[in-house]
Amino acid sequence: QAQLAESGGGLVQAGGSLTLSCAASAPTFSSYAMGWFRQAPGKEREFVATKSSDNTYYADSVKGRFTISRDKDKNTVYLQMNSLKSEDTAVYYCAATRASHGLLATTRGFVEVWGQGTLVTVSS
Repeated sequence: QAQLAESGGGLVQAGGSLTLSCAASAPTFSSYAMGWFRQAPGKEREFVATKSSDNTYYADSVKGRFTISRDKDKNTVYLQMNSLKSEDTAVYYCAATRASHGLLATTRGFVEVWGQGTLVTVSS
C-alpha cells in the first residue's frame, strides 16, 4: 500500500512559523486530495486543510494563518503554519482522500491513507 511520510514537526514559540511536509510513496496520489488533520491531547482528530487539483479547504481555526500547497513532481504536500498559537499544539497527520469526494475530504471518515504523524508543540 502506498504510504505517506510526514516531517517538519518540532517546538516553536507562539507567534512563530513552521512548515510541515508529507511525501507520498506513489504517484497515484496525484488523483487524491492531500491534506492535514491534527489531534491534540485528549481531543479528537480534527480537519486542518486539504488540497486537490480543483479544491482547497481550510478549517476556520487556521484560515489566514496556514497555507497548504502541493508539488506534484515531488509527490509532496506542504503545510506552512504562521502566527502559531498554543492551541495549535497537536500531532499533525497527513491524509489522502479521493479527490472525487470533494468537500468530504474534510471528513475524517473518508480518509483512505494516513501518515504516522508529526508532533508540533507551540510554547506560550
